[in-house]
Parts: sequence; C-alpha cells; structure tokens
Amino acid sequence: MLQDLNDDPTTAELVCDVAIVGAGPAGLTLVRQLMGTGLALCLIESGGRDFEPAIQSLAEGESLGAAYYDLAEARLRFFGGTANIWGGRCARFEDSDFLPREWVPRSGWPFSGETLAPHYAAAAGDLALSPAATDNAGWTDPIAGELGIDACAFVTRRWFFDDRHERFHMRRAGDILASPRVTVLLHATVTHIQANQRADHVEALTLETPGGRRRTLRARYVVLACGGIENARLLLAADDIEPQGIGNAHDQVGRCFMEHPHGRVGTLPPRAGFALWAAFQRHRLADGSRVAPVLLPSPALQREAGILNAALTFKLQRDPAAGLSLRKRIYRGLKHRLPPNAANRRLWHTWRDLRKGFQRSLRKPVERLRLLGGMTRVNVMIRSEQAPDPASRVMLSAGRDGLGVRRAVLHWRRGALEKHTARVLVEHLGAKLEHLGIGVVTPSAWLLESGTEWPVDPTVSNHPIAGYHHMGTTRMSNCPADGVVDPNCRVHGYDNLFVAGSSVFPTASWANPTLTILALSRRLGVHLGRLARRG
Repeated sequence: MLQDLNDDPTTAELVCDVAIVGAGPAGLTLVRQLMGTGLALCLIESGGRDFEPAIQSLAEGESLGAAYYDLAEARLRFFGGTANIWGGRCARFEDSDFLPREWVPRSGWPFSGETLAPHYAAAAGDLALSPAATDNAGWTDPIAGELGIDACAFVTRRWFFDDRHERFHMRRAGDILASPRVTVLLHATVTHIQANQRADHVEALTLETPGGRRRTLRARYVVLACGGIENARLLLAADDIEPQGIGNAHDQVGRCFMEHPHGRVGTLPPRAGFALWAAFQRHRLADGSRVAPVLLPSPALQREAGILNAALTFKLQRDPAAGLSLRKRIYRGLKHRLPPNAANRRLWHTWRDLRKGFQRSLRKPVERLRLLGGMTRVNVMIRSEQAPDPASRVMLSAGRDGLGVRRAVLHWRRGALEKHTARVLVEHLGAKLEHLGIGVVTPSAWLLESGTEWPVDPTVSNHPIAGYHHMGTTRMSNCPADGVVDPNCRVHGYDNLFVAGSSVFPTASWANPTLTILALSRRLGVHLGRLARRG
C-alpha cells in the first residue's frame, strides 16, 4: 500500500511491526526479505517517486577536512536513493578483509566472510549477477598468469556489473507496493527518534513534511537504512534522553567515516603498457556477464608491507595537463551538473549505453591508433581502502534544515596508511613490470611529498575524489566501547533499534559496498524475522 504524507489529512498514530527508514538498496532488500514473514512493515521514504529539489535540500551540510563532494549531491532523497545514478559495480569483500589485521587499527569484523557467503549468493541473485560474482576463492585467474604477475604479490579480481538501469526505482517495486503487509510512506522525513526514559528502547518516530504535516509512528522494531551520513545524523540529533545522542554513550556514533580514495599513482611509457591496459578492460564472459578485471595486493603482501587493500586499474588517457576531454565534460555535465530528475537520468543512461557499445566494438583499435600516434599514455589508478580513523567523522552543525533537524558536518580525514599503501603498491608493481619487460612505472610526484593529502585531479576518473561510498559511521563491534551496533546490527543498549547499510562496516575493503550492503540486509532480515516470531 502506498501513502503520501503530503496528502494525508489524518493525525492518528501509525503502528507496525517493523519500521524501515530509507527506501534505498538496504531498505528495499530488507523489506523483501521480511515480506513473507507475515509482519506488518512500514517503509519510510523522505522523498517521493522521483527527484524534488525542495526535498533534496534537506541533505545539505558542511564538509570540513579533506576536500570532498558537496553533501547535497553526495546522496539522493527519493525512492531508490542514490542507486538511481549508480554505475552498477559489484564485488564481494575478500575473506581476509573480515579478519583483524594488526597493522590496521580497529580492523576485524565480528564474524568471518564465510558467515556472509549465503547472503552474498542471494544478493547476487537480487542483481541478476552470475554466481561467479561471489566466488573469489573458486575463480582461476588467467590474467596474472598470462602476464607473468606473481600471485604472491598481487591477485586479480573482477567487478561484475548490474546492467539494469535504476533497479531500485519505484517502477521496479511492484511486488512491494502490491503487498497487503507493506505500507510505503512517501514524503515522510524522520525528524526525531524518541527513546524511552531508560534509553534502551525506541518508543516512536516523528515523521514530517516540509508542508507542515506530522505523524507519529510506533513499531516493535525500527531499522535505520539512510546511508552512512544520515544514519549517524539521526542518532546524534536524538539527544533529548541521551545528551550525546542515541547509542552514543561511548562517543562512537559518526566516527570512522570511510571512503575509497581515488588517485593516479604512476605512469607507463607510451606503447609499453598497451597489453596491460587491454587485459584489464571491461568484457563479456561466456555467460553474458559484463566484468572488469582489477589488480589487488595479495593478503601476503598486505601483511608483509603493512598496507591496506586496494584496487589498481590501468587507464589510457591523454596528458592530464590538457584537462578533461569533451566526452568527459559531457558525462560530468549529465551526471553532476544537471539535476538528477527522470529526464536527465535518461540522458545519462543513454550516454552510458552508447559508451558501452563503443567499448565493445571500437575502443581497442581506436586506442591503439591513439597510442601509436603518441596521443595517450598508460596511467596506473588506485581505489584504496581507507583505515577506520575516529577523527574522520560525521558531526552536527548549529545550522538546521527546513524541518528543524541539525545539519550534518563531515570532517573527512585520510591518514598516513592510505598514502603508504599507494606508494608501496607502485613500488612493487613497478619492480614486477620492469622485470617482465613491460615497462618502467614512473610514480606520481604526490607520492613523494610529505603529509597525508591526495591531490584532487578531475582527470583521474568520473569520481575524482572518492567513490561516493559512505561507510563506518555506526560501525559493528562486539563491545559497545568500540562501535555502535552489535554483530546483528542492533544498536548497543537498545532492544529494538537496528541499522542497515554500509555505515555498519568496521572496515571498507577495496570493493564497492553495494553487494555487501545487500548481503548484510538479507542477514538482518533473517535475524529480525526470528526475533519477531519469538516475540
């Protein structure tokens, strides 16, 4: 059942078994996981069916510390969330990513990668991905062998791509809208989480619209699924019972904000790296899956060199000093300078589809000619894991949004370990490629500079700073002093408040977070279903 709070004249309290705040990939996956349990579900979305500037303005905030994207553009408020402009990259974490690493402070998940394996498999099905997308251990790597790259230092993995546009948009949620046990509330922004006097139970949620309508919702269980910034913001803003915010008795809410920093870390001479570049380009597998290989440091190299996990890719491009090409300027304009309404998203999807066709049929011969003509060179790019750092955090400002909720402040900080990782990987890769006769890698100048900062270079990728991946701000831990939620994603000290999404990640891995978000949401759904049946 679909309801719009803008059109609801009543003031009666809403009641359900499970209230899920946020209709993005985490919330929608959780709803689908719970739909067969017989529970009364309420899916609460701040926005509407599609992009609306007035609603999007509620996401405005401040960004301090390292240069970052405008917070109002870093996540979207309408049904389906930011996944409506998602590029579809999917990869599972390595099993080693879940383990404690003594050289990475605060690393280690409360469970192993094996725990998530069945949920990864189900999540891959949700995205119509090949089962191979979640079988890192069982995949035989042909690329490293062909190129002679030592598996003791590097391993090759693959991004798989969800090719369906806007999989999480409302037009693809007919099963949810048709369910008699699900109420979908649009234009219902949660402005307050009301805890009881003992600070161990959520009694109610306050829902409001910019037009002044207000409803109270009571639920047996509440799940926040609003993303790494908003989950922390809502908990911190609920400070009437706990002055520091809900679940924040140990000052952990909002801390350890992590991203995947992007950068250019080295350059190969013209012609030398064409085979390397070609080997790592997107292609189709026999089963039709679209994939893109990526080079990772092996667990052994990570341990021996004391580095994080990271993804290395190879890019043929003209001299970065020449700035963005016309093609890149068109892409950036479609995705970032035009409002992400339905018409502009169609333009962006069309452009991406045209690029896919070019890459399949013409890109390699065209790029070979450009390379032979001296127009391009091979650059080594990094998408790095970021270590959890309590000083990298989401806080609240004194300013308030249009509904009176204090706005978010992001203080993003990268540390020495991220830069050390980039430097070590270039050194090891360079030594290996020189030994193989492929070419000499010239490290980027910024790697030799002191400090922890990375340059913001718009030619690095379509996401020149980082991946728009907001992780870690309600991190999972066994001990309340070390995090915000327990291994079942329940807020420490609360019996009915849970958090879904990448904000619970203790560490970030190299991989894009969406597949792991879906796997964790499915696992949380199983847990909530059991709780509800027992209660």
